[in-house]
Amino acid sequence: MTSREVESELNRRVSQATHDIASKLPRPPKESLIREGLFAMDEPDPQNTGEDEDFDGDDISSTAHGELEQHREMREYARIIAWEMPLLSKLAKPFTPPPLTHPLRFRYTNYMGETHPAASKVVCEFCTRDLSPSPLSETQRVKFTKLLGPHYNLSTDLAKISCESFETQAQNKRYLGDLVDTLITEAQTSEDMFEDVPVDMRHIRVKKRDLIAPFPEAWKLTDERRQYLQRKWGENRRKEIEVGERQLLVDGLAVIEEAAQALPTREERRALMQPTTAVIKGKGKGRTMRAR
Repeated sequence: MTSREVESELNRRVSQATHDIASKLPRPPKESLIREGLFAMDEPDPQNTGEDEDFDGDDISSTAHGELEQHREMREYARIIAWEMPLLSKLAKPFTPPPLTHPLRFRYTNYMGETHPAASKVVCEFCTRDLSPSPLSETQRVKFTKLLGPHYNLSTDLAKISCESFETQAQNKRYLGDLVDTLITEAQTSEDMFEDVPVDMRHIRVKKRDLIAPFPEAWKLTDERRQYLQRKWGENRRKEIEVGERQLLVDGLAVIEEAAQALPTREERRALMQPTTAVIKGKGKGRTMRAR
């Protein structure tokens, strides 16, 4: 036998011996295969509670358990309102408006714990006249408004700038503060005061309520005006009574009734609508024609 035949024979005998030994070893019991139904297609139960027990009528349904849990939560908040919230009044502080040295107003947006891309946005608002006469004069303030461009509203004298370039609100607020300082420093330079540049008003939108003229003061109903109208109405009423006594007034109802009586009755209208026959005489035989 060649070496290749010997190698194949040895491999055959080794595989046969392995199969015989494996067939004699005890096999583990097979787990019962349970076919999952429609309600077992959800995510796996993290608590691994297993199968539901048989219902013996000694418990409420899952919907009732949910209602009971909601009732417990409402009672918990009611206890907080009754016993803990009144204690917050000790921490209340009276509101004090910001001084004139703090003209900037910052507005933040909070989404109540939710992650939102606009949560870091900060808006800064201020009136330019609050910056005058210190640190800006009137001429410098006009230049400052021209530097703001479309961020300034001339009708309300309100400047509004915002920033959401950084991840946190503190960084965006710091950037807006530095930007206002830079604009003030640039407005204080006297090299170019932008006197030949007009104020851009193309971005200002006039609201409809601003176009409505105010109610004239002369048209308002005062006590003197009310007394005058009462006297005027009394005089007109007396004139109507005098004209009525002279029988100079025209009664519209009486005129309508007289006109209705002058109209032809139904029988008269039918008689007028019936066709009539006329005989036309001439040479030869008489001819008849129907006329309506």
